[in-house]
Parts: sequence; C-alpha cells; structure tokens
Amino acid sequence: MIKGIGIDLIELDRIQKSMEKNNRFVDRILTQNEKNVFDELKSNKRKVEFLAGRYASKEAFAKATGTGIGRLSFHDMELTVNEKGAPSIKAAGYEEHIIFVSITHSRDYAAAQVVIEVI
Repeated sequence: MIKGIGIDLIELDRIQKSMEKNNRFVDRILTQNEKNVFDELKSNKRKVEFLAGRYASKEAFAKATGTGIGRLSFHDMELTVNEKGAPSIKAAGYEEHIIFVSITHSRDYAAAQVVIEVI
C-alpha cells in the first residue's frame, strides 16, 4: 500500500550559487557517505548535478512523508546506489518501508520523485 508520494524540482544554478555563497551548504545537505562520493567527482558541473539530485530527492522524500523538511533533517536521509546505479533512500524511522526514488537532470534542472510503500 502506498503511504505517500513526493516530487521536487530544483534549479541547478540555485544550487551552484548556494555552494559558492555558503561553504557549509554541502555539509548541510549531504551525509558523510554522500559527501565522500561528492568529493570524488571531478567536474564542478557534475558536483552541482549530484548535490541538486540529492537535495531534490530529500525534499521529495520529506513531502512523501507529509512533514516536509523541518521535522526531518537532510541528514535523516541518505541516498545510495545499487550495483546497477539505481538510487535508493535510507531514512531514519522508515526501515519497515519500501522507498522508491527516481532522479533526473536536464541542462537547467534536477528533479526527483519518491514513493513510500508500506510493507
């Protein structure tokens, strides 16, 4: 049974400006494991896309829970990828749920959709 769905869209230039303006922005959004992946990325363009995708995914997850960011912290959620490269979300308090996530990028935007299913 579906518990919630969420979607988010973010402008890549907004993420880039936030990265340039605030040195702590990346640390605020990414967990340490996510930051390790981020730090390995070679180009700034790819870093912006990666961060924007994680930002949109976490916002979409928070919307799917019905609470939004505020009751959930960006660090309460962590995105990983499976052996095929598909993203998944681990979230505190949602271990007994199936969480589906899809992330996409265009030249100007990153978007994510999340579906939370009760087992």
